[in-house]
Amino acid sequence: MGGIQNRIDAFVKLGHFLSQFSNNSIEKKNSIEHNELFFDGFKHQIKVAQENNSWFTKENILFSCESWAQALSEENIKKWISEEKIGENHSKLVAIIMAGNIPLVGFHDFLSVLISGHSVLVKQSSNDKHLLPFLAKYLEYVHEDFKGNITFTEGKLEGFDAVIATGSNNTARYFEYYFKDKPSIIRKNRNSVAVLTGNETDAQMQELSNDVFCYFGLGCRSVSKLYVPKDYNFDAFFNGMYQQKEIINNAKYANNYDYNKAVYLMSEFDILENGFLMIKEDASYASPIASIFYEYYDNTDNLKIKLWEDKKYVQCVVANGFIANEIAFGQTQNPQLWDYADGVNTLEFLSTI
Repeated sequence: MGGIQNRIDAFVKLGHFLSQFSNNSIEKKNSIEHNELFFDGFKHQIKVAQENNSWFTKENILFSCESWAQALSEENIKKWISEEKIGENHSKLVAIIMAGNIPLVGFHDFLSVLISGHSVLVKQSSNDKHLLPFLAKYLEYVHEDFKGNITFTEGKLEGFDAVIATGSNNTARYFEYYFKDKPSIIRKNRNSVAVLTGNETDAQMQELSNDVFCYFGLGCRSVSKLYVPKDYNFDAFFNGMYQQKEIINNAKYANNYDYNKAVYLMSEFDILENGFLMIKEDASYASPIASIFYEYYDNTDNLKIKLWEDKKYVQCVVANGFIANEIAFGQTQNPQLWDYADGVNTLEFLSTI
């Protein structure tokens, strides 16, 4: 599929194209290749994606576009691939089964397969099927060698050499059985946690609200669980969350809030809530929409051991000076290209198939 530099150039151009779409503005730039063919069309796809999935608000779609525009710089891509054997790969057909919880959630796998010199066979979620095929067409225009090497299917996956599949814990069991004879990465449910000490600044707590509410909390990098010290005062937490109060004006979010609140009250669970977010003491990592679970800790070493033992359930740990590889407050939804989902190095996997 052409040289590695040509593939890098194509994704850098895609990043430039996406840079026109952000929450600050949607603005057509004269310098972008093939804009006359693609700019208005992508604006339309954003609208169609919103209509198809009411979790995909314009704000969330544009946030995703903006994040990818920033990630797809030549400097970032070259830093990412520098230690991998990209140029030595014999091209294989890699199937990707994508989730649909947040806009363009499967893009990193798509990018990884193509930048590695492989062909890609994509099976999308019905919840997120409009944005990526359009961006794939753009890639084919800026790098013709991609033509014939990017396929989308709604049918049965056939003829592939390896697979990357993302789903729930239940579908993962099916994937593991179904793809047992193929090289594979199978991704399951994960959630992110925040470790609080009570010494956080107001600014840090406001940043944490982005980790909680971005994409309505539907991403695996969304914080759904808090660890707090004994006798923690939740006022500081709720004060930090308050800047996100407008989220309750989203009808689908409000319906989930009302439903989950009713379930909790009928079950006579103790909850604290502020009109748009509930918190509940619970040992689970995955909390329902509009709610956050919390657990008390009294020993930081024990908590570190627990998080290490539970690492297959935890995507990100948000903290300040608590643990190696922690994520700063407010940064969970801004991963670098080398921040792999589940800690599995996709490029390394793709170099071995």
